[in-house]
Amino acid sequence: MLTEIVEGRLSAGVSVQNIANFQLKRCFGQPKEHSMRISPRFTIPFLAAPLLLAANVSAQFKNGAQATELAIPTISQHAVVTQRIGLTDVTINYHAPLVGGRKIWGTAAVPYDKVWRAGANQNTTIAFSEDVSIEGKPLAAGTYGLHIIPTADQWTIIFSKNSTSWGSFSYDEKEDALRVQVKPHDAEFRESLAYTFDDVKPDSALGTLRWEKLAVPFRVSTDVKAVTFRSIKNQLRSTGGFTWIGFDEAANWCLDNNYELEQALKWEDTSIQNEDRFENNLNKSEILSALGKKQEAEASKKKALEVASGLQLHVYGRGLQIRDKQDEGFAIFQINIQKRPNEWYTHGELSRIASAKGDFGTALKEMKLAQASAPDATKQQIQGLIARLEKKENINPR
Repeated sequence: MLTEIVEGRLSAGVSVQNIANFQLKRCFGQPKEHSMRISPRFTIPFLAAPLLLAANVSAQFKNGAQATELAIPTISQHAVVTQRIGLTDVTINYHAPLVGGRKIWGTAAVPYDKVWRAGANQNTTIAFSEDVSIEGKPLAAGTYGLHIIPTADQWTIIFSKNSTSWGSFSYDEKEDALRVQVKPHDAEFRESLAYTFDDVKPDSALGTLRWEKLAVPFRVSTDVKAVTFRSIKNQLRSTGGFTWIGFDEAANWCLDNNYELEQALKWEDTSIQNEDRFENNLNKSEILSALGKKQEAEASKKKALEVASGLQLHVYGRGLQIRDKQDEGFAIFQINIQKRPNEWYTHGELSRIASAKGDFGTALKEMKLAQASAPDATKQQIQGLIARLEKKENINPR
């Protein structure tokens, strides 16, 4: 600590009380607690006046001291910022020193080529709820002390296995879990140091230290698919696995992400065993199709359509239309037309088929029949379709 004091690095959060205790230990050994305490309200004779002035940037009292017994506001205020990437939480816990009119980089405040706590007071820490990669290098889940070695053009960011020390004074390179090299860049002035998460993507984000006129970014990435898959497996061992829905959602996620499709098929079979439904049979059909099992896929789809309600078929057909599969959607509508010709949604389906053919008279008649027996919540929307048909507009997606 003496080196830190001589170099004037009190801006990093060294308190006058700590300095006094350090000097007492050097001069007299380790005294008893009642004899070594020094009131922060009194001047410490062996400290030089310039040293006290430097301390004021991060002190709580005007004489340069910090409170040791009471919880009162600090100049370098505590902050916590968290970003979720997929299912991985990244949390930076730090104290934020102020510029205070000083030059920061490459000065006594933050010297070049020396380990800095990347904040003030206690260790700045960074925690990952799952395994991540930092600048492409793997780092296990856990909480790490965050330290930095700045230089004029390239910075070293250190993730230490020791996350409980005070600042960087007891930093030990042997406790490093990872070091990465990054490039700082100019940024808008910030009086108070801050960490932000920028350029957030589905599988990564830039953790960025911002202070004075500099920004120091480092890329945090996670294998979202692997993390999500592990999480799903764990969730299915709890309440998520008690109904057909949980296993159906798990299989659907795998299908959407083209990931572990064989496992998705097993989960969908379990969903069907829990409750045989249109949704899980249809999803099973799509999984089988993605696996190249076309005949099995068709059989599963046929079963899905057999157990579906009329409204489920209507929604499915409309979805096909929206996905630019109008002919397939119309084929689904035909099932309702044959089995449920008098339902309000069937009249709507007949209207859409007629509209696609340019037969706006039939389309208008069928849509008015749909409105007459439709639920109140849908009548206004149907009125909008009627208005378009009266103008001879095709009401189908184009």
